[in-house]
Amino acid sequence: MVGCTFRRELRLLTAEQYSHVFADARRFGNQSFTLLVRLNDQGHPRLGLAIAKKSAKRSVDRNRIKRLLRESFRNRQHQLPSIDIIALCRPSATKLTNEQILQQLEKQWRYIEKKLKDG
Repeated sequence: MVGCTFRRELRLLTAEQYSHVFADARRFGNQSFTLLVRLNDQGHPRLGLAIAKKSAKRSVDRNRIKRLLRESFRNRQHQLPSIDIIALCRPSATKLTNEQILQQLEKQWRYIEKKLKDG
């Protein structure tokens, strides 16, 4: 079985890496999330999280959303192409259950895969 851990190399870590994605990213979104996506040459996808206090005022909500984003990405990492992703949330995300968030993210991952394959 292939490992599904969220290793350090699967994360966007530096401000430079975040800036690189923000500078020229494709936007994919739904009611609760915006995912900024840019192709990379790393050979694997990487995830960065930018969950603002403006979107999720309580720290417990921000932490829950980040935890679910990491979990969803971790389970999907082997199907995703070599892309850098920055996840942003909208205020409506705090009203969703964990299951609803995971379902929305799964739809987003599939949509991104399809769009990037099609060109």
